[in-house]
Amino acid sequence: MRVIHVAPSVFGPEGLYGGGERYPLELSRALATEVDCQLVTFGAQPGRWRERGGLEIRVLRPLVRLHRHPAQPVNPLLPAALAGAEIVHAHHFRSVPTRMAAATARLRGAATAVTDHGLPGRTWGGLVHRLFDRFLTVSRFSAELLGAPEARTRVIYGGADPRRFSPERDADRHGVLFVGRLTPHKGIDRLIRALPAGAALRIAGSGGHDPRPPERDYPDLLRRLARDREVEFLGPVPDPTLPGLYRRAAVLALPSVDRTCYDRHVPVSELLGLTALEAMSSGTPVIASRIGGLAEVVVDGETGFLVEPGDVAALQDRLALVLSDRRLAARLGANARDLVLERFTWRACAERCLAAYESLG
Repeated sequence: MRVIHVAPSVFGPEGLYGGGERYPLELSRALATEVDCQLVTFGAQPGRWRERGGLEIRVLRPLVRLHRHPAQPVNPLLPAALAGAEIVHAHHFRSVPTRMAAATARLRGAATAVTDHGLPGRTWGGLVHRLFDRFLTVSRFSAELLGAPEARTRVIYGGADPRRFSPERDADRHGVLFVGRLTPHKGIDRLIRALPAGAALRIAGSGGHDPRPPERDYPDLLRRLARDREVEFLGPVPDPTLPGLYRRAAVLALPSVDRTCYDRHVPVSELLGLTALEAMSSGTPVIASRIGGLAEVVVDGETGFLVEPGDVAALQDRLALVLSDRRLAARLGANARDLVLERFTWRACAERCLAAYESLG
């Protein structure tokens, strides 16, 4: 079986550091230990190489980007890069490379699959759905949102690497950690307001994702709210640094909202939340909003806590509880890691994905 994954942006400094970029890379790496797998993606530095684990990566340089969007690259070499594929698995349902890859695969008689990561766009009245044999979604929430035919849909979730993201024995854990983009729907403003007295907060993530006001000024708003509080903005964190942040945190907070501080409705907030799985794998409890796919991976009262989106008082209460009770935090963290080992490793995700491929006949 030869599988080619197509992702619109490379993960890392030459592209983006988001879950929608990490997901196809990590899934492809896990699949490459079982089948012939290649990842075709887009970035400023074109190239082709094979990783030690077997995954072949090919990076194409975009000639243009539709609407100047980083996840909408266009390169006419993409069809040629898909030569020999038996299955083409595209990422970001509404991206240009996904549609081009699916159409190419259809013309060549290859099977098609798609995993959505929340990129907005049109579906041409449902015509795009017809390009795919399987919809392999990251959560039940994503499947419902996508509106794909149930018979052709499989929920494969996502994962974390339990060796890389592992707890440290007798670690001196303290404070609250947030990992993600500094954009309004992440609810970081609520988190800063909810921070219990005397608690420290570390915010790891990049700004500059919102080109228009008032969202463009969101990072400045966060810094104003952080005055007179123990809040540290780490900026974009190099990937090798991330596991250490999880290990040293007492709790990870993911306070995403469906209505921002600018009173804007967010139809798609969190399809899954890979940062939640990485923290859980690290033995770190997670306090998250009961929103989207987050509610499918964080088990309330067992691996962390769920609060209603935007409820600052409830968020503060749960943060204070976990920060003040080390025994509770340790129990939640241990349960969280056990759940990841049971269901949410990249190996488990790859096995669900392979089962879906095999159902194509």
